Amino acid sequence: MAVEEKPFPLDVNEARGEVSLWVDDVPLVLAAEMGRLSAVSTRLQCKSLNDLFLRLSDVEAAATVAGIELLTVKGKPLEAIHKLKLKHFGACRIAFMAVLAHHFDGEDEGNAEAASQAA
Repeated sequence: MAVEEKPFPLDVNEARGEVSLWVDDVPLVLAAEMGRLSAVSTRLQCKSLNDLFLRLSDVEAAATVAGIELLTVKGKPLEAIHKLKLKHFGACRIAFMAVLAHHFDGEDEGNAEAASQAA
């Protein structure tokens, strides 16, 4: 039996690099704006963009919570964090990778290739 997907209730501007994410029953829209990425990097004490990329793509607990809190542009990130369980980490990883990939679109082939290989 196919699982019926519920409609996503928030507007997502994919051209701007926004990505939808469900954490339990909480809908979020994430965007990797530079100020937001900087805040995540600072919180996690990342030494490089590669470090930030790896920590978000590996969905370690601190990185996942920081990513949800600081990359959310629509929705209720604190409610999502409260409901966060390990089973949600796969969806978080996919969303984080998608918002980060937006920054590599249109870049030279080497950067995009290096980013995908880091994952």
